[in-house]
Amino acid sequence: MYKEIRFEIDGPCATITLNRPEQLNAWTLSMGDEIRRAFATAEQDTNVVGIIFTGAGRAFCSGADLSLLDGVSSTDLNDHAGSAMPGDKTIGTSYRQTYSYIASIRKPVIAAIHGPCIGMGIPIALFCDLRFATPESFFMTAFAQRGLIAEWGSSWLLPRMIGNTHAMDMLLSSRRVYAEEAKDMGMINRICEQSELINEAKRYIADLADSCSPYSMAIIKRQLHQDWMNSLDVAQNNAMDLMLASFAGENLKEGLAAITEKRAAKFPPLKLDDSD
Repeated sequence: MYKEIRFEIDGPCATITLNRPEQLNAWTLSMGDEIRRAFATAEQDTNVVGIIFTGAGRAFCSGADLSLLDGVSSTDLNDHAGSAMPGDKTIGTSYRQTYSYIASIRKPVIAAIHGPCIGMGIPIALFCDLRFATPESFFMTAFAQRGLIAEWGSSWLLPRMIGNTHAMDMLLSSRRVYAEEAKDMGMINRICEQSELINEAKRYIADLADSCSPYSMAIIKRQLHQDWMNSLDVAQNNAMDLMLASFAGENLKEGLAAITEKRAAKFPPLKLDDSD
């Protein structure tokens, strides 16, 4: 079913692995198609609570394959923009583009990063919800060194995540930013040894599965992404509408019952249909 990725489900965890280790997982258009299909499958699977996005071998992603940089046109890219685009269609067009759709996936997505995360690998990792990285991993924009520009929304993402000063440095210099510095900047959440990277991500998702409402997490993700571009007034008004809707839902009833009965909550799975 997949040629350039691996896809596995283990309990509440789905793992999507870029699988071109000999090419340091350089990104191709067909790889992007397979990843969209895998995200769609994981999102629709009611047993899956969270998704890990990682790379095989020595790298997370070394950027675009040379075939993507050699004469590719906007038509080529748009042809692969995905007839099967997963994610929340109500979130707005900004998060429904070629790679930004990752942010619209209605389940938590953890980028598990080791080795190089270069070029277009950076915005792809940043569109994930959380980033766990190994001490040896590094981020390198590389665009200026290749005669390119800040691709795929990185000029929007980086300043918001790490501030304009750090973003300017990374984009202009294309220098390597290793995990410790990236964590200080606010780009990654945790640093884990390579042997524990995937296990740490799985434990995080298992904790979510044990204690958090999948419905609540889906709504909170949408709030964070939409309100990033909204005023405080709009964010508060939206939150009021969503809060009132949650009062009538089964998730709040279960959450309150679990507290009263001093037990773990058993929230219902997130159920989606083709119209969502």
